[in-house]
Amino acid sequence: MPTQDPECPVTQPPSSLRRWLPVALIATGAMAGAVFLRDQLSFETLRDNREALVAFRDAHPVTMPLLFVAAYAAIVAFSLPGALAATLTGGFLFGVFPGVLYNAGAASIGAVAIFLAVRAGFGDGLRARIDASDGAVRRLSEGLRANEVPVLLSMRLIPVVPFFIANLIPAFLGVSVWRFAWTTALGILPGGLVYTWVGSGLGEVFARGEAPDLGIIFEPFVLGPILGLVALSLLPIALKALRRT
Repeated sequence: MPTQDPECPVTQPPSSLRRWLPVALIATGAMAGAVFLRDQLSFETLRDNREALVAFRDAHPVTMPLLFVAAYAAIVAFSLPGALAATLTGGFLFGVFPGVLYNAGAASIGAVAIFLAVRAGFGDGLRARIDASDGAVRRLSEGLRANEVPVLLSMRLIPVVPFFIANLIPAFLGVSVWRFAWTTALGILPGGLVYTWVGSGLGEVFARGEAPDLGIIFEPFVLGPILGLVALSLLPIALKALRRT
């Protein structure tokens, strides 16, 4: 039986290094962004630089959307505190349409990036441990997997679960990339549309020296339809429960 040469150090398999590298990069970027960009990704920054942004957009009508989507996706992927300001910026620069498409697309790209990094790092191992366990955690995991689409959509439509956590849970449970991507893109559209619409009116808000009304999403005429979509997304779960009774 071969033995390890005592003078030869034990090294980590390259596959393990590659598996953890995306998680390490995202964690490093998140910490660096929280330290150096915390005060830059804000409504105040947009207000103070609005003329330069508009001028750049007008001078580079193709480059600007690409740069915006890349920056917004990076904010989401690294879980930086600026997603709402980015959504407002998308509406301010590009209008409700195509601004909402840029916003939803960028947020989805960033969410998929962190989802893939976490799943590559320890999603499969954690899922195996959950499956091997016995108790409430395993039952909760099985319940979520049995109703993946309704649960994923409801988490996005009404973000009672923070966006960052909603990216981690599916990675831990082994949700397919395609299912995670389309439920994310579809689920964030209603709320994203509201804030993109608010952002599209920031020109007048800036002219009056005011701040945008971000609480508009809780107004009945906005919240009501969103809650209706949540109820619709959870209908399959309710029907399954009724069949079992």
